[in-house]
Amino acid sequence: MNHLQVAVLRGGPSEEYHVSMKTGLAVLEALAQNGYRTKDIIISKQGEWLERGLVRAPEATLEAVDVVFIALHGTYGEDGEVQKIIQRLGIPFTGSRSFASALAFNKSMTKQALKAHDVLLPEDVLITIDDVDELVSIAANIQNTFGPEYIIKPIASGSSYGINHVRAGQSLEDSLRQSLEKYDRILVEEFIRGKEATSAVLEQFRDDELYVFPAVEIIPSRDHQYFTTEAKYDGSTLEVCPGRFSYGERATINEVSALVHDVLNLSQYSRSDFILGEKGVYFLEVNTLPGLTEESLYPKAAASVGLDLKQLVDHLVTTASC
Repeated sequence: MNHLQVAVLRGGPSEEYHVSMKTGLAVLEALAQNGYRTKDIIISKQGEWLERGLVRAPEATLEAVDVVFIALHGTYGEDGEVQKIIQRLGIPFTGSRSFASALAFNKSMTKQALKAHDVLLPEDVLITIDDVDELVSIAANIQNTFGPEYIIKPIASGSSYGINHVRAGQSLEDSLRQSLEKYDRILVEEFIRGKEATSAVLEQFRDDELYVFPAVEIIPSRDHQYFTTEAKYDGSTLEVCPGRFSYGERATINEVSALVHDVLNLSQYSRSDFILGEKGVYFLEVNTLPGLTEESLYPKAAASVGLDLKQLVDHLVTTASC
């Protein structure tokens, strides 16, 4: 039995609650295989910390814990909030620090940070709930700037939740209004048609400060125009690793994945998403706490070089820091 006790945080008050529960379960099983002592801490949809079904303060649930493995996704987990709590307690934890997590979780701020580094990005417009009375003119300006297809996405969300693909001929104004009924801030991007890819990176692996795994090519079924929430988990998507990319495409994906991790000051691991269009390799967004379920892309990328989930989880625990 390993002498370290590892607390696994899963669940959380986000749309990705169920995905997080599955990630956390996979992590708990891997920790058990590695001989670690574990604490299964579930954060409810209301934000309560539950240990063995009882509501406890974060400080109490993490008492005598050596490492915290954050298996949360979305709000509270990836936006830096839970990291603030753990950092205040001075306990080593997996993933990025609070500020870096918050920056990476905000899609607009992430793109702003990368614009100075010549990263190819889809054109976009940020819209907030305060703009709702100006949507007619905003939609017209967007249509005059780029189009005719668009992707509307929440400014801070994951697993493609809240994404709306506006096709040519559909009302952009109506789609914007519908999104603002649910989200206070949204990003409208030009729709890029092309091959989808994701690239996983891991720190301190095989003598590399930042190791980039072979990129995964994502091929949604004909029922999905892009990698939707449903396509991520319904088993209909073909995922090829290593992806069928040219030498130049692979080089760009690897370079930008490492650059994003570095520029945003991320820690331990991350996964960046891309689409390969006519003009080149477009960066879309970065995930600071990638899923670790059977359907998840990060473990598939790691497995392509012989790193299984048990070994990956052990590596993240042993390299965790405060």
